[in-house]
This record gives sequence, C-alpha cells and structure tokens, in this order.
Amino acid sequence: MNKAELIAKIADDASITKTQANSCLDSFVEAVTKTVKGGGKVTLVGFGTFSVSKRAARNGRNPQTGAVIKIKAKKVAKFKAGKELSAKL
Repeated sequence: MNKAELIAKIADDASITKTQANSCLDSFVEAVTKTVKGGGKVTLVGFGTFSVSKRAARNGRNPQTGAVIKIKAKKVAKFKAGKELSAKL
C-alpha cells in the first residue's frame, strides 16, 4: 500500500475528503518525526512505538574490493510493533 492508497482508505473509513485525510496523515508524520528527532518516543497502544536508536561506528568491507572501510556512527528510526499488531500478524 502506498501513500495515495492509504489516504483513500482513511477517507473512506472516516467519511472525509481525500484532502482532509492527506492533511491528517501529513500532520501525523510531522508530529512523529519531530518527536523522534528530538529523542522522544511516540507510543500508540496496540499498534507500536516509534523511537530513535544509536548505531555505533564500525568497520565494514567494500564488497567489490574487500577493503576495510569505516562506517560512521548515526541515529536511525526504529519501530517496535505492539502486542495487538503482532498478534494479528
């Protein structure tokens, strides 16, 4: 499912226009992004938790040459599925 299909589904389920559904989805994504970027967590009970995780610097290998390269430390987005979502899968 892509964004357009998700917007259409939200609009149908909530009996709102696609424009309103798009605004809602954009607002949700923006709120989650701001919170996670600031180091916080967003927990939706039954669905899951969005958070940020730190990856340490490490050594990797170039697959073409086999040469050792350094991979910088970075922050990555993380999602952990909630109990209800996991049970439905």
